[in-house]
Amino acid sequence: MSLFRPSDHPHRRYNPLTGDWITVSPHRTKRPWKGQIERSLRESRPAYDPGCYLCPGNTRADGAVNPPYASTFVFTNDFAALLPDTPHVLLDQAPLLRAETERGTCRVICFSPRHDLTLAEMPVPEVRSVIDLWADQVEELGEVYRWVQVFENRGEIMGSSNPHPHGQVWAGDALPNEPAKEDEHQRAYFEQYGRPLLIAYAELEMEKQVRVIARNEHWLVVVPYWALWPFETLILPRRHVLRLPELVSAERDALARGLCSLATPRALLSPVAQIRHRQEVHGWLRDAG
Repeated sequence: MSLFRPSDHPHRRYNPLTGDWITVSPHRTKRPWKGQIERSLRESRPAYDPGCYLCPGNTRADGAVNPPYASTFVFTNDFAALLPDTPHVLLDQAPLLRAETERGTCRVICFSPRHDLTLAEMPVPEVRSVIDLWADQVEELGEVYRWVQVFENRGEIMGSSNPHPHGQVWAGDALPNEPAKEDEHQRAYFEQYGRPLLIAYAELEMEKQVRVIARNEHWLVVVPYWALWPFETLILPRRHVLRLPELVSAERDALARGLCSLATPRALLSPVAQIRHRQEVHGWLRDAG
């Protein structure tokens, strides 16, 4: 019987954050591909679009007018998925037909007044401003709601309704499915081993040096052992941090530079720039702090 080789043989990998098992079939990467191949196309957009709902000074779909903002700008989503005045109602018609209302709010964060930039193309100090705003939103909304999530759906394929560089903040009374599973498994790990799961995982990846993409004194970036998506990274703080507002200034600077390096679309860079980008990613923020 041949010896198991994880690079050649199908196997399952355990995700300790959720309890899920991920099927890995590495041998399938050798199959010929005759399917669709996406081309790397650089979008050409103006710095200001008079028809964009998110550009400074423009009128949004509901009639509200954006201020002439020059940095980050946040406002309550005009078409929010969650509403703060929703009455609490339990709908339990039968064991198989259950529902309940959820109270919450949704906000939009314009990363930059410029219509033609992505987060990766913004200067590092401006990305730091975005991180500060993320932390402020988590702190403010966390006083009212149980769960606060900052995220970005970028591009048409992800369902983004506007190409202007922006993200969202969702806050609600209930934990979503994935965070609830992660909370449960991290609590169980801590009770069993007496230390945070992700801190232990970061130390393990630092020791093995197999999936580490970048690191510095504040952050570690890895492809998680249980990765599900074709392109997936996990950004881990090097110290135990519970929430974004707890990040100190040096950690926020380091995160800003790291996000810029990781998110740069390499396909749009020249060969020389690609080499420089690889060097920056592998040593991002050696100057931080």
